[in-house]
Amino acid sequence: MKKHKKEQIEEQDQSKEAQNQAAEGIAADHDSGSSELKVKLTEKEKEAADNYDKYLRAVAELDNYKKRAAKEKNEILKYGKEEIINDILPFVDSLDRALEHAGSSTDVHAFKEGLKLIQDQLLCCLKKHGVEAIECAGKEFDPNFHEAMMQIDSEHHEANKVINEFQRGYLLNGRLLRPSRVSVCKKINNENNVDEQIVENGE
Repeated sequence: MKKHKKEQIEEQDQSKEAQNQAAEGIAADHDSGSSELKVKLTEKEKEAADNYDKYLRAVAELDNYKKRAAKEKNEILKYGKEEIINDILPFVDSLDRALEHAGSSTDVHAFKEGLKLIQDQLLCCLKKHGVEAIECAGKEFDPNFHEAMMQIDSEHHEANKVINEFQRGYLLNGRLLRPSRVSVCKKINNENNVDEQIVENGE
């Protein structure tokens, strides 16, 4: 009987030891899992901090870009015409010299030829910058490029043809900058005139 009790006690001790070992294993596994979670959490926190830092840098760079773009736009608006003005200034100098000589010169023809030369040079300069004069004399009236100031009856021109140019028009890189102001031919109806004369004569 005593032996049987002893075996029971030993079995109980073994069972307790097994339970303790199992509990220690579970605790160890729990500690290991918790440690891995802590490591992963630390990595994610570092990644989030890096992403936030990148975001702040991107916002700062975008803000700097906007400031630079606004400054460059203001510079272009303020000094964008510098090139064409530098090209035009020599013609202003030529006109100044022409006006100086106009008072002492008696050769009107030479003065006129000098002004014509300056005008041609100026038109060449404007053409360099994409500005071209609209050719309209003798052309068909085109409302896209011409502005009719008046209609004139003429036997020497075809109907709807440009007769005179009051103000020259210009294109800028193919787009209308200013229309030509012109007079347009209104064809005389000779048959109507003959009929009117017959009525007046009573024939």
